[in-house]
Amino acid sequence: MIKKILIVLLVILVTIQFIHPKKNQSAGEQPNAIAKAYPVPQEVTDILKVSCNDCHSNNTHYPWYNNIQPVAWWMNNHVNGGKKELNFDEFTSYTPQRAHHKLDDLIDEVKEGGMPLPSYTWIHKNAILSEAQKSTLINWAQSVMDSIASKYNLPEEEDQKERP
Repeated sequence: MIKKILIVLLVILVTIQFIHPKKNQSAGEQPNAIAKAYPVPQEVTDILKVSCNDCHSNNTHYPWYNNIQPVAWWMNNHVNGGKKELNFDEFTSYTPQRAHHKLDDLIDEVKEGGMPLPSYTWIHKNAILSEAQKSTLINWAQSVMDSIASKYNLPEEEDQKERP
């Protein structure tokens, strides 16, 4: 009985290797990228590239183990969830209020250590943000938020007033 169960599981495991989700990869420049509307210093670009863009852009760098199921499905779920929350390549398509709110969320997540996800940094050790990188990212996000608020005359939120 156990032998039959193991054979069935093996057949299922082999079969699912042929079913892959669509990869998150886009060619060329992204017309709605955040850098099209707001300054993104090279230091911030480097941080985003290493620690954020795999899940928060239209271009994910896939490791070799993404070719193994069910790992690819799990990663695809993470990438889609990340893009749904914040996509730097679709940022200029957001309403000013949504863009402002997403950057506010980014600041909170970085400050609290919620981003990048521990499940990502477990394998991608270089994605762990140093205190200096956190500060750089937070200061940049705050400056973009200020620019959005000023440009679109958005009301100042209470939690922003408390930030140093």
